[in-house]
Amino acid sequence: ALAGIIMDDTSKTIVFSKNPVLRFSLASTTKIMTALAALEYYKMDDILTIKTDDIEGSVAGFKKGEKISFENLLYAMLLPSANDAALAIADNYPGGEKEFVKKMNEKALSLRLYSTHFADSNGLDDSQNYTTVTDLANLASAAIKNNIFSKVVSTKIKIISDIGNSNVYVLKNLNKLLGVQGINGIKTGYTDEAGGVLVTSEMQDAHRL
Repeated sequence: ALAGIIMDDTSKTIVFSKNPVLRFSLASTTKIMTALAALEYYKMDDILTIKTDDIEGSVAGFKKGEKISFENLLYAMLLPSANDAALAIADNYPGGEKEFVKKMNEKALSLRLYSTHFADSNGLDDSQNYTTVTDLANLASAAIKNNIFSKVVSTKIKIISDIGNSNVYVLKNLNKLLGVQGINGIKTGYTDEAGGVLVTSEMQDAHRL
C-alpha cells in the first residue's frame, strides 16, 4: 500500500502509520461521508426519487422515476457500493448534489479533516476527491459511532425493494473481510486511478481499531 494507518478508536493513539499525510483519491470510501451527511438530514422512511440512471461503475440498477426509501438507498450505497444510490441521496437534497457536496465538505471541516475534499457523492471524481489515511481513520471513527451506519456496514446481505415492491434487489457487501477476526466494517473503494482503498473496523478485546 502507498499509505496505511492503524488507530485505536478510543484513545486516538496511532499504532502504525505509513505516509500518514500523503493525499490520495478516496474512491468509494467517499460514501462514508455521503452516509454521515445524509443521516443528519433524512429520516429512514423518507421516500426518495431516482432522478438519474445513467451512471458508470458499480450500480444497483435503479431506474429513473423509481421511488425508494432512504433506508434502502443507504444499504444499496454501503453494501454493493451503488453509485446510483449515492447520487439519488444527493439529488434529493435541497439544491441537489451541488448543495449536498457542500454539506459534505462542511461536515469534513467540523470533524477537522483539513486534508480532505469532496467533489461528488459517490467518489468517481478522482481529481477533486482526496484525503489522507489520517483523515480517513478519523472519518471512520466518527461514522462508526452512528448506530445506523454501524448496523448497515456490518450487514453481509440485504434484500430491498422499491415502493410498491415492483422491483426487488439483492444487495451483497463487497467487504470480503466482514465477520473475520472481529471485523465489523467499514467500506471498500476502487477506481482505476485510486486503486484499492479499504477502511476497516476491527474489535480486539473491547478495543476498536
